[in-house]
Amino acid sequence: MNFDENEPQSVREERFATERAGRRAARKAASLDLRGAHIGAAIVAIALILLSWYGNLVALSIVSGVFLLWFAAALAWAYVDGDHGQHALQRAYKVAFGWGDGF
Repeated sequence: MNFDENEPQSVREERFATERAGRRAARKAASLDLRGAHIGAAIVAIALILLSWYGNLVALSIVSGVFLLWFAAALAWAYVDGDHGQHALQRAYKVAFGWGDGF
């Protein structure tokens, strides 16, 4: 988004809106690679299973609560950014568990 101080406000807002719409359309058209997110979700699931197996209910609730809040925040961010439906869920899933790409 370039800024021209001599440009009228209405023209600038219209230009910014078309640029945002173009970026949104490109983002929706691109496919998401969720392989790393699946790995991250599997690691979290295994950790939660182990925590429940050994009876650490406090740690289980803390870890699951942190990931639940992290996913909810990512989903809210995707929704505010203009994504809705399945694509918003996929983006939030990728943000919350995409750190599994490092494995």
